[in-house]
Amino acid sequence: MNETKRISRRAAIARAVAGALVLSFPGRWARAAGWERYREAIVIDGLGGPGSLTADSEDPLTAEHVRDAKESGLTCAHITILPVGTTPPDTGFRQAVQGIAYWEREIDAHPETFARVRTASDIEAAKRSGRVGLLYGFQDAVAFETDLGRLTDFHGLGLRVVQPTYNRRNLLGDGCLEPANAGLSRAGVEAVGRMNELGILVDLSHCGRQTATDAIRVSKRPVAFTHTGCAGVIDHPRNRTDAEMRAVSDKGGVTGIYFMPFLAGGRQPTGADVVRHVEHALEVAGEDHVSIGTDGTISPAVLDQAYKDAFGRSVRERRAAGISAPGENEEGYLFAADLNTPQRLETLATMLAARGHTSSRIEKVLGRNLLRVFAETWGQPKRTVSIETDPPSMPSTGYDTASSGSRAPRT
Repeated sequence: MNETKRISRRAAIARAVAGALVLSFPGRWARAAGWERYREAIVIDGLGGPGSLTADSEDPLTAEHVRDAKESGLTCAHITILPVGTTPPDTGFRQAVQGIAYWEREIDAHPETFARVRTASDIEAAKRSGRVGLLYGFQDAVAFETDLGRLTDFHGLGLRVVQPTYNRRNLLGDGCLEPANAGLSRAGVEAVGRMNELGILVDLSHCGRQTATDAIRVSKRPVAFTHTGCAGVIDHPRNRTDAEMRAVSDKGGVTGIYFMPFLAGGRQPTGADVVRHVEHALEVAGEDHVSIGTDGTISPAVLDQAYKDAFGRSVRERRAAGISAPGENEEGYLFAADLNTPQRLETLATMLAARGHTSSRIEKVLGRNLLRVFAETWGQPKRTVSIETDPPSMPSTGYDTASSGSRAPRT
């Protein structure tokens, strides 16, 4: 089993997490009184998406997944397109195109709920139309690392966010678990330049310390940590240092806080852990440079014995393959239990308001900051197609969809 397959199986468990644990909530996700401005706010999940998908399934979204997305109050979600990890170049390219094709079909199948996002204006239009905008991102460069010209092709298919590296090394640079910490390669520097030119946000969430430093330095546009935590609260390779967060802020970018066990030293996080990291990021980076990237799915998780068993197997496999992050363990489930509803960001906003954060600051963290960064990195097209009505279909890719290209990795 190669590294990509192992990560895909890990993704399956993580999707099952976010498609697994139903705590005893009354009825169908009965909503408690929340932050009063939530339904009017621009709300963006900097990494997450609809459903409770598994890496080995071609199944479409269920009616419940679609309903949860509609009821979540999200304006936009950044969806990860596989692959990650060691993958033959042509296989990686094919899987990525197939992943985009999967989500294109889902948008076409549910035009009343989902909208394509290619520009910042599309996000605002999605808000006006009451839909959830979906934008595509890569968490690894393996789909184009041997041919940077493919970035132009992917941009044409809707790619708007790219991580140069995942946890391991690739041809562009070192990931956050590479001990050498060698930084961006020459190809990596060129890739950042091409992303700047095309209008693709450079996401440094999984990049190594030196890789992130290099990318911040060479990028001509804002960069981001879309889903991470604060190393100043919990020291971990997946969390970013105060200096890194300040550097991203100085570049005009954002640091997005995730809902991962790395917020809490390996144990399953709580809403209080999320708030603790958000507040630290606000203090360090400033309220104009903090966002949210849950690294989970909209539909809640169902923590049953089957999930626990599968999650434990996944953790052991990742350790054996040498790709697990420090602190990964069989009890460190990948979601915050008290934020385990489709309205998790509304709950988080309510928690922040209760701690005295202003409505203006909360709106920035929920989505306004990311919207600004998207506008500044993507640029404005010569002609913007309104998505107030059903969006047009993308051209056929010529590929059949496969599960390996349509599921998002976690951690």
